[in-house]
Amino acid sequence: MTKETEKKGMGWFKGVLSNQNQDDQPTVEPQISTESRDEQIINEKETEQADTTSENHLFTKDNQEKVTLDMIVSLENMLKDRQLIVYKNTDLEEQLNAANDTITRFKHDQVKKDQLIQERDREIRDLESNLTDKQMSYDQLLEDYKEYQTTSNNEYQKISNQLDKETHKYNKLNEESTKAQYQGMLKIKELEEKVRDLEIENQKYAEQNHTILNEKDELMQTINDFTERMSFSFSPKTTASHSSDSSE
Repeated sequence: MTKETEKKGMGWFKGVLSNQNQDDQPTVEPQISTESRDEQIINEKETEQADTTSENHLFTKDNQEKVTLDMIVSLENMLKDRQLIVYKNTDLEEQLNAANDTITRFKHDQVKKDQLIQERDREIRDLESNLTDKQMSYDQLLEDYKEYQTTSNNEYQKISNQLDKETHKYNKLNEESTKAQYQGMLKIKELEEKVRDLEIENQKYAEQNHTILNEKDELMQTINDFTERMSFSFSPKTTASHSSDSSE
């Protein structure tokens, strides 16, 4: 009975070790999904329950030797450690997947940020180019303004000098005009005085002429009266002479 139990225990122990060696061999597996990991955990729990049942069956035997018990205890500890490692690996795989997702998201965000930075750099270059063009235009306008200001100052100086000359001429002409107006006024007064004198003299001549005309009229009247008297005095003698000549 004891030998059969030992054989069964050793065979079971070899099988467990063989399975453990197979589990401990490094394998390259792709990342499994969450459902596959859940199925694996369920299968491992079922296997663990079966092993625990077998262990309980073996542990109830009172005739196990101390060496067999120590091996079984060691095996139990190894299985528990293995189960803990499986849980840790599962947790680490989940963390790794989450970290990969986070890294992927960060990479995607980084690509977007790089594109945004490139767009901003392009906009900055365009703005710098526009600013350079504006600065060149401003410098050209400033130079043109300085040139215009210089030309305007020269023109203003010329016009100012010309205005001073014209003002001097105007003042001189105004003075001459005032003097001529004064002399003309004096001449007009002199002519008016002569006109008045001539009018008075003309009035005298007119009165003299009127007097002469009156005297002439009186003289003519006297001559006419004398002529009429003389004609009247000679008319009878002439009539008598004509009559005597007719009778003969």
